[in-house]
Amino acid sequence: MRGGAWGQRSFRLFFFGQGISAVGDRIVSVALAFAVLDLTGSVKDLGVVLAAQTVPLVLFLLMGGVWSDRVSRRAVMLASDVVRAGAQGASALLLVTGSAHVWQLVVLQAIYGMAEAFFSPAAQGLLPQTVDAADLQQANALIAVSSNFAQIGGPAVAGVLVATLGAGWGLAIDAASFLVSAASLSMMHVKAAVPAARTGALSELRAGWRAFRSRTWLWVSALEFMGANALAFSPYLVLGPEVARVSLGGPAAWAAISTASGIGAVLGGIFGLRWRPRYPLRTMFITSLIGTSPILILLAAAAPLQALLLASLLSGMTISFFNLIWFTVLQQRIPGEELSRVSSWDSLGSYAASPIGLAAAGPIGIALGISTTLYAAAALGVLGTAAVLAVPSVRNLTDEPAAVLDSDSG
Repeated sequence: MRGGAWGQRSFRLFFFGQGISAVGDRIVSVALAFAVLDLTGSVKDLGVVLAAQTVPLVLFLLMGGVWSDRVSRRAVMLASDVVRAGAQGASALLLVTGSAHVWQLVVLQAIYGMAEAFFSPAAQGLLPQTVDAADLQQANALIAVSSNFAQIGGPAVAGVLVATLGAGWGLAIDAASFLVSAASLSMMHVKAAVPAARTGALSELRAGWRAFRSRTWLWVSALEFMGANALAFSPYLVLGPEVARVSLGGPAAWAAISTASGIGAVLGGIFGLRWRPRYPLRTMFITSLIGTSPILILLAAAAPLQALLLASLLSGMTISFFNLIWFTVLQQRIPGEELSRVSSWDSLGSYAASPIGLAAAGPIGIALGISTTLYAAAALGVLGTAAVLAVPSVRNLTDEPAAVLDSDSG
């Protein structure tokens, strides 16, 4: 910890700001769900509010990538933090004063999603500017540990807030966390990045697309992420809280499940500090195959809370390891001047179908039954992971940095 990524002041500020922001995000993931359910009692409305975050995220991601490669990534992140603080602060005010309507939450969460679309590719590109190339996996692992410690404490705090003061206070804390993140970013001094040549927004979008599609391992993996987010994770987000409300005792149970996932995620991040697999994509997809289906199956069966906590622990561990490996591969293999644009295409592929999945999960759960829908989500997740592992360029990609190698080398 005295050297490597942690030895860099800018990385420590990045780590602190994103860690505090992650606390707010984990609180709001529980608070927003129960705010909507308390407001209308409808899983359809919850799906619409969650989809409202994701639609503008999908629509603006590519432009976020272009601007993050054009101008200061730190400035893009600062602006995003301020906008998100405003959106969550307004949502909190409406909920705390008892004047909230679903349409208002939809609008404010859409603003939040638009700002997130600019933040994510900028953050992906800024992190390599804070550390040396050899320290990238350590940096990603530390960020994962930080955000996942937040996942332990955040849902627990959210459960107490929702049960005592009300869900609106959870959104208020999220708003404050973005201001802390902005303050940390304002104190950073990062390595200068070579900006992308300005050739027009459409031309730069096409250049990012060419870089994205030229790497088979990249676009195939993004397709798998799209399917997993829409068909497996969306039902989990929409139907999981309803299972907790009906069968497990309410918000406290869902907060406990989310907390267990956070504990697992910390373990996954610590594991990532120690292990650099020779075949990173193969390893991350195999661990995902092992870790993500049990929680869906046990939710479908309305299993005892203890079993769900263990499954959530395993799921959090594998997802955390999965993400830090993936981000490291991108940062190692994509040239810095186009990293934000390429990562925005990756994120677009990952989230493009999520609004449909989120909006459809509630109606499908009502039509087919919540248990049937969750069982189907687990099965589809397994099939998608098995399919991507069958692709040689995914399965055989090595851990050697390849930003300067030919586009589809493994």
